[in-house]
Amino acid sequence: MKLVSIENIPGQNYEVLGIVKGTIVQSKNLGRDFMAGMKTLVGGEISGYTEMLVEARQIATKRMVDEADQLGADAIIGVRYSSSSVMQGAAEVLAYGTAVKFI
Repeated sequence: MKLVSIENIPGQNYEVLGIVKGTIVQSKNLGRDFMAGMKTLVGGEISGYTEMLVEARQIATKRMVDEADQLGADAIIGVRYSSSSVMQGAAEVLAYGTAVKFI
């Protein structure tokens, strides 16, 4: 499955199948939360949170691709990511784009 963030694939004709998305709500664990609190005292990257969000984006992307596969898509164009806090200690990551079939 080809994933692109641009709005079209140059030189490729395709039929638009529709919007596809994948989402996950990921929570922090107590160990990461404690270490993050300690890290805020000295500054720098909070690697536990970085790893958590990387994993969440991967899962959201896979769910988006799975939805596109069900539609028979060859690619997803205009891929975007969004994240938001849904409650203290939990973040939603959303991946979305437009599924297309090559003609």
